[in-house]
Amino acid sequence: MSIQIHNPGTLPVNDNIPGNDYAFCVDLAGTPWFTSKGAMIAYYGNVAFEPLSRTNLTAMVASQFSSPLYADDWVVAQGQGKLILGDRGYNINSFDLDDGNLTIRASNLLAFEPGLSLKQSIVPGFLTLLGTGKFLASSNGPVMFAEPPLRVDPQALVGWADCPSPSHHFDAAWMHSFLSVVGGFFGMDSDEERQFDFTGAGTVLVQSSEKMLNDGHVLRQLEAQTVQLSQASLLQLHRSIGSRLS
Repeated sequence: MSIQIHNPGTLPVNDNIPGNDYAFCVDLAGTPWFTSKGAMIAYYGNVAFEPLSRTNLTAMVASQFSSPLYADDWVVAQGQGKLILGDRGYNINSFDLDDGNLTIRASNLLAFEPGLSLKQSIVPGFLTLLGTGKFLASSNGPVMFAEPPLRVDPQALVGWADCPSPSHHFDAAWMHSFLSVVGGFFGMDSDEERQFDFTGAGTVLVQSSEKMLNDGHVLRQLEAQTVQLSQASLLQLHRSIGSRLS
């Protein structure tokens, strides 16, 4: 078996490492990228990784990154060199948006060019990219592109492009069971009873696995929303959580 030994000259420009779907090479060439903390596995050249709060590209960050709950999870990579990214041994794909609108699970987004702007989605655990440019996303297995109308297992969903945000769908048998106990516990069944329901035009990205990273971003987003609750509502939430934990 022959082994390919790479160097800066043999590495690709903004593409997967040849024969390796689990590593991607970004050619910085003076153009900065937003990269997720922990995504870098190696690099050649003179590359700097700066936290968003301490980068000298403050104007770019202010205009292109609008998601305060996620700011600590990202850095700006800049300089001259080849930057190799990976994510848990997951497949990595690059996607090009052309004046597009794509919402993606936060834990699957690895990097994006500054021609794209990042917003915080109203769907907990997801981020929205707007504009024109390239971004990198990981998936547990190859990604399938599907056209709505479509229902997707929440754990298999990677994202959606140019279509409305999904709604929750619960199957009839589960709803009957839930209503019969007047407030039973969510999540006690097989997880097949709940899906994301997509309608309208657009494209849905689905990974070929239900395996998903336990994402602390969702908890932070839900915690941020509790500031809108009254004291009575907070007490009710406290009782509900206590009941679930017991």
